[in-house]
Amino acid sequence: MTTAVEIRGLTKRYGDMMALDGVDLTVEEGSIFGFLGPNGAGKTTTLRIMTGLARPTSGSVRILGTDASDADDDVRSRIGFLPDVPGFYEWMTAQEFLRFSAKLFGLSGEVLEERVSVLLDLAGLSGTKTLVGGYSRGMKQRLGVAQALVNAPKLLMLDEPTSALDPMGRKDVLDMLASLRGRTTVFFSTHILADVERICDTVAILDHGKVVAQAPIAELKRRYGASKVVVEVTEGADALAGQLGTRPWVTALERGNNGTIELTVSDDSAAQHEIPAMVASAGVGLKRLEAGEMGLEEVFVELVGGGRR
Repeated sequence: MTTAVEIRGLTKRYGDMMALDGVDLTVEEGSIFGFLGPNGAGKTTTLRIMTGLARPTSGSVRILGTDASDADDDVRSRIGFLPDVPGFYEWMTAQEFLRFSAKLFGLSGEVLEERVSVLLDLAGLSGTKTLVGGYSRGMKQRLGVAQALVNAPKLLMLDEPTSALDPMGRKDVLDMLASLRGRTTVFFSTHILADVERICDTVAILDHGKVVAQAPIAELKRRYGASKVVVEVTEGADALAGQLGTRPWVTALERGNNGTIELTVSDDSAAQHEIPAMVASAGVGLKRLEAGEMGLEEVFVELVGGGRR
């Protein structure tokens, strides 16, 4: 596949602080790429360098085959960007704002009107006559995405587009981004794990300026994840939990309510064979035995160690 973004050895230093420390990333064309990390991990710094708003200390960033530091108007015309706090002319309607934005890219006539109409429909703002100043945060974010798409970019970059939205606002924006799959490469920076798991094909996890993992989500779960097992017995849960805690394939154990034991296991096969035998040996009744895959949240916590800065 064609590469839309290629980053190699990217570093950015502010005085004594290393904001980015040897970042390597590859984003395939047409994918929805989740750039995930805790607040302060360096996500916005990376996006600023990708868009040419900041210069790296060292390393290279290639956007659509061109070095980001040498990008000319032709390259910029194929990029869309939505910052974490987008600005609007609040005395305009959505239609007026998109027309204004389209004209900045040289669009006119029927092409302009058709582009504005399509984007208003995509954003769910067709027929809305309210001035932008009266919009909810969710409406503004959808308008911001539409504005970033007004030039029909090959690459759309978004910085925390759902962080301040309520559940319905988040759903609307995510649905809008998911509809772009295969047509526009979406580089989606966020710290909200559920959003990434819902719409992204591939994810990179950034922690303290370093990429600690990059892979398709399913592969990431297989590579770093483990399985969750819930055991519920009629009695003797404390004693059984003590025995389970000695098994080498149990990596974490928590006691729940009503005789429930929650396990994280590294060996599914061993767990499936040994748990029923241990329950039978203890002479207690087994009410429930359930297994499930570790989610992206557990993988994230394992990789970044719950760290924040």
